[in-house]
Amino acid sequence: MPFSADHLAELNLLAQFPSTSNQAGIKVHAQTAAPETVRAAETLFARGLISQKDGGYLTPLGAEAVELTQKLQSILTS
Repeated sequence: MPFSADHLAELNLLAQFPSTSNQAGIKVHAQTAAPETVRAAETLFARGLISQKDGGYLTPLGAEAVELTQKLQSILTS
């Protein structure tokens, strides 16, 4: 099953979170961010991967998802 456009937006947003610190987060500005990025943040929040619907910090599940996203990205680019 291929990744949907929504899944790709979620993966791209997860890839923007720093993996080296759980004290650093991101903010998705609804007025300036692409609509798919805003939707991705809302979906990741609803799934419990980030702490706020407009970004915030990674939850433990989100940190695991970022780690897996980075591994997949590394595999695909090597």
